[in-house]
Amino acid sequence: MANIKSQKKRALTNLKRQNARTGQKSELKTAIKRVLAAVDAGDKEAAVAAYNNANKLLDKALISRIKKDNYVARQKSRLAKAVNGIQ
Repeated sequence: MANIKSQKKRALTNLKRQNARTGQKSELKTAIKRVLAAVDAGDKEAAVAAYNNANKLLDKALISRIKKDNYVARQKSRLAKAVNGIQ
């Protein structure tokens, strides 16, 4: 660890932000998996609800620069296609 006071503080701040981002990434992955699980089960209502939640989390990830815009667009499209494919 650094010897300078401001650098010690910066290192702690970076750790806090790293932990927060890790939690957000994990939550996003879980939301995407929930959509795909509902699609596999054939439950349209659960899939739509999970899709709406995943969309919200994807938008938040984009705003906070956790994920890039092409990733978000690709996931939204992929999930929408899966949800709309349920008969």
